[in-house]
Amino acid sequence: MPLITTTDLLAAFCARAAKYPYVTVDTEFLRERTYYSKLCLVQLAYPGKGVDGDEAILLDPLAEGLSMEPLYELFRDAGVVKVFHAARQDLEIFCVDADLIPAPLFDTQVAAMVCGFGEQVGYETLVRKIAKASLDKSSRFTDWSRRPLTDAQMTYALADVTHLRTIYEFLAARLDKTGRRAWVEEEMAVLTDPATYRVNPEAAWERLKMRTSSPRFLAIAKELASFREAFAQDRNIPRSRVYKDDALMELASTKPTSHQDLGKSRLLLREARRGEIADGIIAAVAKGQAVPQDQLPKPPKSRDRAEINAGLSDLLRVLLKAKAEEAGVAQKLIATASDLDDIASGIRTGDWLKGWRGKVFGADALRLCNGEIALSCQGTAVKIVEVSQLSG
Repeated sequence: MPLITTTDLLAAFCARAAKYPYVTVDTEFLRERTYYSKLCLVQLAYPGKGVDGDEAILLDPLAEGLSMEPLYELFRDAGVVKVFHAARQDLEIFCVDADLIPAPLFDTQVAAMVCGFGEQVGYETLVRKIAKASLDKSSRFTDWSRRPLTDAQMTYALADVTHLRTIYEFLAARLDKTGRRAWVEEEMAVLTDPATYRVNPEAAWERLKMRTSSPRFLAIAKELASFREAFAQDRNIPRSRVYKDDALMELASTKPTSHQDLGKSRLLLREARRGEIADGIIAAVAKGQAVPQDQLPKPPKSRDRAEINAGLSDLLRVLLKAKAEEAGVAQKLIATASDLDDIASGIRTGDWLKGWRGKVFGADALRLCNGEIALSCQGTAVKIVEVSQLSG
């Protein structure tokens, strides 16, 4: 198997790959025991057939003395499209490890959604439908950090980039034929933004499912979440190894002020009742308690269900389904259920109104809200009818 473990061999492969219009990329990593993903393997392939199958390789980032810089140079090469499937986690690794996001970028999952293959379509589905092949998934959940890699692992890993070439060429051709390449490029803007992969400890509390809207409780929970996030990042350990969400909620409610108080917790891990974590918890609770009344955080604004025009929301769902089917695009990529409720409650801003989404759905959604169009059925099809025609 073509496993690269030296910088010279990596540089030679990247020099060959740089002569082609694209390179397919995938990674294998572990994250169960760390905050940040541990990169264990990189798979790469360029189009065509090389000498002795050297157009597709496996790169071992754990190999002693190996420099990843030749790969990073290829990632910076604006003349080579970097093709991933469901790229977000892969990109996060390179953003964190090398402060680098490969560009230009093409995500086949996003492209497949634009091309009508459904929502969050999996790689295996595209291999079956486009490449007319099947995948052996037996090595999917193996420990990629263990060495040596087995032949089965390497065969599995290579398949993630060799079939991806066929999938990319098919989807790229369809996008060019339909004039929708710009639609995918709009989506790539989010994936190539470094801010997408930064986790600010101060904002960590916003992901929590709060049990109460008490401002003081929220202030303490915010500080506890911020401490946990920063501690986990600094030690590169999972958040749950510091304390889990249910323990955080318990702490925000009981407001411990001493190690003795922490000993009474039902949900706190033993390791968190002493040492740095315990000190951090007590300090975070004290900080939350000290927030002035006029600076207490407010609960995330939740939409009052009474504000939503239920009938309009239902009509918008019918319109979205019809427009998505007409365009051959996954509904979820155009607008989410939350977007539809926003529109039905009077909010007239959002991504659903911008760019290609506005052309496909947003403009007609506004017209529906303004009473300018109606919906009718002709057999199994939903048709848009101008209200002016009805009144005439």
